[in-house]
Amino acid sequence: MLGILNRLKSDESLMLAYQRGDTGAFELLYQRHKDALYTFLFRCYPRNAVVEELAQDTWMAVINAVARYKPDARFRTWLYQIAHNRLVDHWRRPDNKHTNLEAVQEPYTQGNDEVEELQSRVMTAIAQLPREQRDAILLQQQGFSQADIASITGAGGETIKSRLRYARDQLRVQLGDEL
Repeated sequence: MLGILNRLKSDESLMLAYQRGDTGAFELLYQRHKDALYTFLFRCYPRNAVVEELAQDTWMAVINAVARYKPDARFRTWLYQIAHNRLVDHWRRPDNKHTNLEAVQEPYTQGNDEVEELQSRVMTAIAQLPREQRDAILLQQQGFSQADIASITGAGGETIKSRLRYARDQLRVQLGDEL
């Protein structure tokens, strides 16, 4: 019965329940967000081993911060802020300064060849955007508002607005009528 009730709770309520010792609440949070978080990280850095490490680091940070958690922002925004910070830390490592991102392939594509070709071209074009623009456009595709993206990335609202506009402009140039 408790499991059924937990599924009806908001993410913030589940995190507070986990804070009180309900490990089932954390499991449900993890199940709700693990795939979308992995997809976001993969689109930002298309190397499975690195993404798995970053995702694990993100969830460990959530576990380690449980005692300090306050539902000041949406849990999802807070989670992606942690993930984004882990991603930025990874990019700042000296051994990653000259890493070239290979073309990003949609990890779960199914369907006809034409759709897969278009998805591949779009993801390749996104991978070629400057990192800040790529992060903003991918977060927007995950359903985050401009205010949420600003909170996640630590940038101002107007900066995010500009990054999104520049990213869309560059994608239009690269993809033309396909967008």
